[in-house]
Amino acid sequence: MYEPILDALRRGAAADALSAARDAVAANPQDPTAHRLLAASLQLDGDSAGALAAVDAALALAPDDAGLHVERAGLLLGARQLDEAQAALARATGLDPNQFPAYIMQGQLALSRGDIAEAERLARLAARIAPDHPQVAAIEGMTTLRRGDADRALAILSQAAQKAPDEPTLRNALGFAYIAKGHFAFAEQCFRKQLEGQPESVPLRALIADLMRRQGRFAEAADEAAALLEAGRGTPGLQRVVGELQLQAGRNEQALAPLKAAFAAMPRDRRTLEALIEYWRRSNDLDDARATLDAALAAHPQEDNLWRARLAAEPFAGPEALAVVERWMEAAPDYIPALQARAAIHDHFGETDEADAIAYQIVAIQPGHTQAELRIVDRLLQTDPLAAVARVRDLIERAPAVDAKRLLRQLLGRCLDVAGESAQAAAEWAALQAEVADQRLPLPPLTAATGELAPLAPLPDPAPGVLLLWGPPGSLVDRIALNFDYARGPIRIDRYGPQPPRDPLQRYGTPQELLDGRLDGAYLVSQWRAALPQRGIADGQVFDWLLWWDNALLHALRPHLPEAVVMFAIRDPRDMLLEWLAFDSPQRFQLPSPEVAAQWLAASLAQIAELHEGDLFPHRLLRLDDIAYDPPALAAAVGAALEIALPPLPALGIRHFAPGHWRDYAGPLAEAFALLTPVAVRLGYPEN
Repeated sequence: MYEPILDALRRGAAADALSAARDAVAANPQDPTAHRLLAASLQLDGDSAGALAAVDAALALAPDDAGLHVERAGLLLGARQLDEAQAALARATGLDPNQFPAYIMQGQLALSRGDIAEAERLARLAARIAPDHPQVAAIEGMTTLRRGDADRALAILSQAAQKAPDEPTLRNALGFAYIAKGHFAFAEQCFRKQLEGQPESVPLRALIADLMRRQGRFAEAADEAAALLEAGRGTPGLQRVVGELQLQAGRNEQALAPLKAAFAAMPRDRRTLEALIEYWRRSNDLDDARATLDAALAAHPQEDNLWRARLAAEPFAGPEALAVVERWMEAAPDYIPALQARAAIHDHFGETDEADAIAYQIVAIQPGHTQAELRIVDRLLQTDPLAAVARVRDLIERAPAVDAKRLLRQLLGRCLDVAGESAQAAAEWAALQAEVADQRLPLPPLTAATGELAPLAPLPDPAPGVLLLWGPPGSLVDRIALNFDYARGPIRIDRYGPQPPRDPLQRYGTPQELLDGRLDGAYLVSQWRAALPQRGIADGQVFDWLLWWDNALLHALRPHLPEAVVMFAIRDPRDMLLEWLAFDSPQRFQLPSPEVAAQWLAASLAQIAELHEGDLFPHRLLRLDDIAYDPPALAAAVGAALEIALPPLPALGIRHFAPGHWRDYAGPLAEAFALLTPVAVRLGYPEN
């Protein structure tokens, strides 16, 4: 009696299947199989709700049929009723522990909610029933991928796909494994095959478009996504994506319509606004920008991103921009971004008092506003330093976080310095340095005596350019590194980053190991050279900014790296200590106390003086006292030292202290400066 229904289902003839199934149910309403086949017929006809009702009717007649519970779970999954589906699957496996489909569906549900351990457990249960089934491999591959092992996941899924190339869940998992490995073309092939079975799937087509984008095929990706818009399947998010892809493809005019449609639906969406701004920039269609943004602002007058974009559509600080800002301030009185825009226009015209007044207005609205408070303090430092000190002390009292308090205390030290309160400034900075000492690198140990050095080897032919750059804390050596970087020289600053090179020049123990013979100089240089390719150096030409210096390195450099030149940055040692104390250093060395730091700095500079006086290795001694904040002079001095031409930096920031400022601290830091004076004189600086 079921054969006509089954035949119609096999043929995909929904109407015939429905007619035969309804006749079977009418003939025997107590037959669960008839209701089950009616459910299959209704699902084929697209009536998911009716199919679920028919399965429920079958379950009412056969509540212990595990297969029916699995079918009910499938329908619930299709309706995105995940909790109910999970309950149905649990009921199925409770009734029949050998229900393979239930384990597979439960495993897929566990993956969807991110429960990797549960998905692995269910895959193991399913594998006991059908160990070689491709759906088991699909779950195993996806759990492996979620655990971050893309190579093993790809191996599992590829092997299974060779046996079952048409299994959809396996192909889907394989596509994501290819994405994880960056094999976007292979992933595209997988998902295109999926699309053949699901031609109406919007997420699949959008994923394929994104994969094409990742391959740099922007025009094709735009066409792929645009097909969904033409079919009336597009959401505002998809319209934005199509517009972005058209921009990436260089098809600016074709980007406008989808972007405008997305913006109309999502005027607060920043990504859509940024894409539209890029279109207006390319087309220079400022009239359209003004009209579009004005219309959006009429509906959303509090949206500051819209106001910023509207302001950008006018010449900066011109009358039109001023009119926009006035409108903004009228729409959002006491709104800080609008006030900041007005202050920027005041600054442009040199109306400093008016801009300062706005800063006070801002802190009245939002006490402690960082930018406004810094402006107020900066102005007070010019007019009333003691008032600046009082204001910063008040900010410290009100600051909620320890890190914020520390930043403000560093600023307090600067204010005390300008106010002439050098003892209080030094005490504040020293206390701050002591507090964070355990968060900094320890001071590198220095060897006491270099010992007998090997002869300087002859230069190799050809000799690659090798510069070793170093300067103690407070030397402002970072200005030289910035200049090299600006000139696109082969400077390497990775020793100061999160992934420094793992060579002997990074290890603190290297100098002593060279002296006592535990480390061979030739091995040190070979290890340094071996690390260069990983640091982006292929030809041996490198400017290496070292973390530390010790003359014991000469035991390796003289016989095995004679082509190198060492450039030392120095200043008056007492100015260096003050700079280090007040503003820290690139090395982030700990400074337990001014006296401990001075003792280490004196020993370090004594080694530089010894190398310089004895000309122990090719080197350049660059005095930065008067040129550290003078870009042309700095570039000229560095260029002359190396016989190269360097372009000057556009700017080098605000000068911290003028040369000789240490004398203002001769009293508070007398003990520390006494430790530094001998080496200062040795390096050519005055005793007092």
